[in-house]
Amino acid sequence: MSERLCRIAFDGMGGDDAPSVTVAGAVAAVRDDKGIEIHITGIEEKLREELSKHEYDRDRIIVVPASEVIETAEPPVVAVHNKKDSSLVKALYMVKRGECDAYLSAGSTGATLVGGQIIVGRIAGVERPALAPVIPTEKGVSVLIDCGANVDARASQLVQFARMGSAYSENVLGVKDPTVALVNIGAEEEKGNSLVKETYPLLKECRDINFIGNIEARDISAGAADVIVCEAFTGNVILKMYEGVASTFYRLLKNALMKNTVSKLGALIVKPYIKDGIKDFTMSKYGAAPLLGCRGLVMKTHGSCDVTEVRNSLIQCREFVESGITERFEKLFGDKSED
Repeated sequence: MSERLCRIAFDGMGGDDAPSVTVAGAVAAVRDDKGIEIHITGIEEKLREELSKHEYDRDRIIVVPASEVIETAEPPVVAVHNKKDSSLVKALYMVKRGECDAYLSAGSTGATLVGGQIIVGRIAGVERPALAPVIPTEKGVSVLIDCGANVDARASQLVQFARMGSAYSENVLGVKDPTVALVNIGAEEEKGNSLVKETYPLLKECRDINFIGNIEARDISAGAADVIVCEAFTGNVILKMYEGVASTFYRLLKNALMKNTVSKLGALIVKPYIKDGIKDFTMSKYGAAPLLGCRGLVMKTHGSCDVTEVRNSLIQCREFVESGITERFEKLFGDKSED
């Protein structure tokens, strides 16, 4: 085993179309990226059956047998506690023990969030890890933090989210001095609920971020800030609304272009340009969302992911590990991890 390879513990049974999509995505990832080694966990006979359909580097896709699967509808805490031999839990333990550098799953978000915190563990000084997907905007991308991990966050935790999101944007996405904004119902400092009113002055005083004030939801897609800070309830609503509006817009556009002969002729002319624009605004292009603040890299991708998204997410894991962002968080919040 080459020390230069990024070892990824991949939940092969997670996702709506697992294991066919997860296996095909893993095969595509090792084909296109020579720097990764995938340890795919799951029901051995099912994984090997899917792998038999592909040509791949057998030294870089390693099957790790697991006898159980955590379903999306299961209570996360109970599932993680009771299903120790599940594909999801076994993959998390591989990161905890240092056998792998990163974890990825398209399975239960709740189980990944719970397992990331109690199995992989938090970096010392981090109150709560936060889920931070990259979302497309007119200007490129923004980091949305938190969008699913902490629905009852405190002001001090939102400040940590801002600091982690800023460090992630700068060191992983390459944004110089990223702007940070707090989601609110207006731009004025005095607006909002008690949480954002308490958080705003704390962010103003934070010297290691470029805080620019409040941001309204309508300004997010325009790229008004590089890092969008909120508690998970609001963040998840923003993310799902984002995805829903994009899907609706694509359908309406398609219907309009196919309405009659004239529109169809016009569609032939503009199709290449529209296709490029839509590709840049597709969530799957940007891969998985990291659970920032854990001792090791924990990544979650969409349950409805396709082969391309799985491939992109696995390659993204290597890029994330090589950025050294986890080590940066350890220096940012404390040099020692919790026991």
